[in-house]
Amino acid sequence: MPVMAGAEAFSHEGGSTGVLLCHGFTGTPQSLRPWAQYLADAGLSVSLPRLPGHGTTWQEMARTRWEDWYAEADRAFDELQATCAEMFVMGLSMGGCLALRLAELRGDAVRGLVLVNPSITADTRLFMLAPALKLVVPSLKGITSDIKSDQATELGYDRVPVKAAATLPGLWRITQRHLKDLRQPILVYQSATDHVVGPASLKLLRSAIPPGQLEVRQLADSYHVATLDNDAQAIFSGSLDFVRLNSSVSRESTGGE
Repeated sequence: MPVMAGAEAFSHEGGSTGVLLCHGFTGTPQSLRPWAQYLADAGLSVSLPRLPGHGTTWQEMARTRWEDWYAEADRAFDELQATCAEMFVMGLSMGGCLALRLAELRGDAVRGLVLVNPSITADTRLFMLAPALKLVVPSLKGITSDIKSDQATELGYDRVPVKAAATLPGLWRITQRHLKDLRQPILVYQSATDHVVGPASLKLLRSAIPPGQLEVRQLADSYHVATLDNDAQAIFSGSLDFVRLNSSVSRESTGGE
């Protein structure tokens, strides 16, 4: 199946600190590519995989489930970890949920997490109805490109495959169940206005993660895909500072001075 131009996976071999980035539901690596490039330019080793069913057609995605997306993130983690002394995981939207699940299962192998508008519960009408709608309709209007800036566009599907969306509650439930097991520092960026993910996801995180472990930074000038929006540079530089602060190896390996 041909991959959309610009939706390809990205990787960079840098220093001994590795960062795995996970894109969102119906999106592609393009939504995180500038972030990945920023971290790579700072000297980090970076992996940004394309999740199964993404970046091709929504019909292909309809044949995939959350287990497939997680398995690819898990595979990419193993591949990057093989060449790195330490690992950080970052993600946007559903990619944030995948990052949390990886940290739950990998434990101390993950040094820290950076999440942008993470989705960990069905707090929008679309995802609440998906399990029932999959029996009636194959797709619904897309959710990509929720961006405030008129200078950027997200590459993704204009339709949501309902069968694929109906599997998301399984990922949310298992991730929610183990949030209290997390011990890593977590940095969350939350957009003041988000038309895709509602406030319930962050509320769940706050209830499960102690304040000293969880830091939330507000993004005043971005919508859901904040990694391509007006506050992108704040995310990029803040995530690099987070890595340097929580790194267990020398500052030189993470581009520090």
